[in-house]
Amino acid sequence: MNLLSVGASYRTAGVGTLERLTIAGPDIPAVLQKLVAQPYVGEAVVLSTCNRVEVYAAVSGFHGGLGDVCAVLAEESGISASELAGHLYVHYDEAAVRHLFRVSSGLDSMVVGEAQILGQLRDAYHAATEADSAGRLLHELLQQTLRVGKRAHAETGIDRAGQSVVTAALDVAADTFAGDLSGHPGLVIGAGAMGALSVATLTRAGVGPLRITNRGAERAERLAEAYGATAVPFADLDSALAEADLIICATASTEPVLTADRLAGRERPLVVLDLAVPRDVAPGVADLPNVTVIDIDSLAATRRTQPAAAETAAVEQIVASEVDHFLAWLRGAEIAPTVAALRTRADDVVTAELRKLSARRPEFTEEQRADVSRTLHRVVQQLLHSPTVRVRQLAAEPGGDQYAALLRELFDLDVPHATQADAVPEIGGQA
Repeated sequence: MNLLSVGASYRTAGVGTLERLTIAGPDIPAVLQKLVAQPYVGEAVVLSTCNRVEVYAAVSGFHGGLGDVCAVLAEESGISASELAGHLYVHYDEAAVRHLFRVSSGLDSMVVGEAQILGQLRDAYHAATEADSAGRLLHELLQQTLRVGKRAHAETGIDRAGQSVVTAALDVAADTFAGDLSGHPGLVIGAGAMGALSVATLTRAGVGPLRITNRGAERAERLAEAYGATAVPFADLDSALAEADLIICATASTEPVLTADRLAGRERPLVVLDLAVPRDVAPGVADLPNVTVIDIDSLAATRRTQPAAAETAAVEQIVASEVDHFLAWLRGAEIAPTVAALRTRADDVVTAELRKLSARRPEFTEEQRADVSRTLHRVVQQLLHSPTVRVRQLAAEPGGDQYAALLRELFDLDVPHATQADAVPEIGGQA
């Protein structure tokens, strides 16, 4: 099996396209099952956030796997394959590992260094585990991915230099209020992970009084209690909107929550941060007087804070070393079936010869046969021990796959999955 990563992000697609591509949490298990039901896809993990949708898959062939993943994304989004192709990036094998490690480290985030992506990757991995769509390859890859992200934040200053998407949005919003958000009443719509992050960030920025509303009142009440805010019933949303100077929308609604009719007639400045995908704010809201809308598209165009070059370079070094480490494990894992097949072939030869010996020497007692069997097996094990240990060491080095191929050729070994992949681009290549 080979690794394939297919996705779209704020770098390649606007909010409108990401809205159509995004996969809601409750829908992810069904999409995972649909992916692993495809002919070339053996394992799958889906990451869907406000600014990226990516599929990580173990596939038996590059072209077939890519076609399978794209077909599922096209079906789920309603975007034709030809249109979708213009927004997707594709990484294979080494490049797929490197991309995922950079994502977990925050290097590929809209706001470089933000740590929220690590939790989102953890959730994606857990969803795949629950759906039983992650096998040995993706289990190992995702576990190391999470370790790489933690290491990047623990060993460098990438998270101190970077920000969350919410913090970046507030930096843009502050321009409307002369650079100071403190004392301005705020409202957070949505009490999920992004809503909780928004409440924490607004509290640190001094925004207040702060209100929280959510369709599920209990979650809003728990979040409000944790941060000293006020929970507002969703039925009272209109009155809460009228009192706010700053609104953050972060719901999982499939339809806009805020429309132009709801926000019309504002006499004082209002900033609306739409951090949801699909969008919570209807397009006409941005045309209202005294209303400023900041969404994922505008954030992508106005990224202000970037970590120091030294910090990003340090994280890139961590990523590079961890990629090498994972590829060494992968090469070692790939030769294991060939080594097992060689040992099985040797055992078969010993068994066949013992059977012949028993036929020729029927006078041998059971004890004598057992002694001969143990001796022959020990001889074979000793003969194979050094070569198999050495070939595992060699296989972990760059170009090590040639040793597995050589063993298969020399001993005429049948290792079915070793020949499944179809023609593929160069390892580490990108399509």
